[in-house]
Amino acid sequence: MATKQAAKFLASMPVQQQSFGRNSLLIVLFIGARKVTLAAMKLFFRFVGKLLLWWFGITIGLTLLYRFVPVPLTPLMVIRLFEEPKAGQKHRLYHDWVAYDQISPHLVKAVVASEDQRFMEHWGFDLKAIEKAYKRNQKGKKRKLGGSTISMQTAKNVYLWPGRTWIRKGFEAYFTGLIELLWSKERIMEVYLNSIEMGAGIYGAEAAAQAWFNKTATKLTAREAARIAACLPDPRRRNPARPSAYVAGRAAKIQGMVYKLPKEAFPLP
Repeated sequence: MATKQAAKFLASMPVQQQSFGRNSLLIVLFIGARKVTLAAMKLFFRFVGKLLLWWFGITIGLTLLYRFVPVPLTPLMVIRLFEEPKAGQKHRLYHDWVAYDQISPHLVKAVVASEDQRFMEHWGFDLKAIEKAYKRNQKGKKRKLGGSTISMQTAKNVYLWPGRTWIRKGFEAYFTGLIELLWSKERIMEVYLNSIEMGAGIYGAEAAAQAWFNKTATKLTAREAARIAACLPDPRRRNPARPSAYVAGRAAKIQGMVYKLPKEAFPLP
């Protein structure tokens, strides 16, 4: 309405004054549009700022809580519960949290040897392992290598969903840095060994020890621990109690690697 009135007013003016009036009107409109744009941008950035504050507050608070409190449930556990009925399977969830000193040191050594030999040295990211995996995968090898550390796997298991998108990888990197900053190496290993998938519906060392070997996690032998570690890349298809030739061979190799690593490589209590 105001624009139409301004146009009528300009039309009633002499030609020279019309030209000056149009320029003035354009300047006024430009200034008005700029003010509206700046106001919208301020509202947007204020909203984003509040969103980020909530994000950091919740994630840091939750990570601090998990520094002392057992992780009761992970996103993967929930996802598997929904997947199983679709595949014609019954709901299964075996997960018993145990303290770090109730997990066999053999299992700690086995997963370090097989999954992350520089676990005690890095701050969540093993650049050498990532570079090695990248070069191997670039050659088109059938069996792909991953450069994920135990810290990265822990972050993924506790906070995130399965996937290989860059967005999920970004979240994984954030949470990896967070747990490395706020947790000790022993706590990272404790959460890892209590949360990781070790069979169909089986999560954590205690549930795996009971399901596969009918004993508690603290009584696992070096051989049994190596077999469990050998199954971790594909725990739902492999059976540590009745290992295939590949799993048995992989387990023997893991036992050999354990003896070659120094004591400082393991986060033992």
